[in-house]
Amino acid sequence: MTLDQPTEENLKILLDELADRLGVVNRSIMDPKDYDLAKYDELKMMHDMIVQKWHLSASETQAFIEELRSVRKS
Repeated sequence: MTLDQPTEENLKILLDELADRLGVVNRSIMDPKDYDLAKYDELKMMHDMIVQKWHLSASETQAFIEELRSVRKS
């Protein structure tokens, strides 16, 4: 499976994996409808960084969540 193409299905997979890795309790902030496919590359970059890192400190987790807020639709 490749996540290189910006599709709705891939967006959902990315957001689910990000939520798992970040330990997001409130999954409503990870609803794919709230994210624009035009920002898929940014989300993919964040996803790849988190997957490579394996473990995030509390401050790193907070920073990624803040970044997710910045790419959500207004």
